Amino acid sequence: MTIKLIAGIGNIGAKYINTRHNCGHKYIYLLSQKFKVHLKYNNILCGYIGKFQILEHTVKLLIPNSYVNNSGISVSKCVNFYGLSLREILVAHDELDLYPGTIKIQLGKRRNESHHGIQNIIDKLGNRYDFYRLRIGIGRPCNKNEIINFVLNIPSVHEGIQIDFIVNKVVFFTEDIVLNNFVKVMNQLHISNNIID
Repeated sequence: MTIKLIAGIGNIGAKYINTRHNCGHKYIYLLSQKFKVHLKYNNILCGYIGKFQILEHTVKLLIPNSYVNNSGISVSKCVNFYGLSLREILVAHDELDLYPGTIKIQLGKRRNESHHGIQNIIDKLGNRYDFYRLRIGIGRPCNKNEIINFVLNIPSVHEGIQIDFIVNKVVFFTEDIVLNNFVKVMNQLHISNNIID
């Protein structure tokens, strides 16, 4: 089964563009540049959508027109409108539990998620969670009370370079991602499973 929809979640608005929470948007913008995709607002789907062809496969790109925590509205509308299976969807998002410069691609395995955007998508899909996630590491602040400010702020120069580097590398392997060759992608990127306790 191939990936037919790649959604990148984040906060809509100029002031959020380079924040940690908008890593998902960054990934979609880079894909749109590589494949010369025009992302056009679709009122029915509540988001910016475009498409490109890779081999014989058509892949749609989506940026929900919402804040992160309401991403499920647009994603669920796309699933219903295009008649997609959940395993044909990849959602890119920031991940506190991975170091900057680290990514993981994996299938969802539970109904309850700490990432509010992912949880909202699960809720809007009727508590279905078995879609793929591209988890882009942003690290975690020492004080858990600082998480909201942390994700809504721009990463340090060093962290920003690490995040940009890995997201650009993931874009290079788009064909393998579309064809569901996730193990190959992870091996090629030499990504370790760096989980932050």
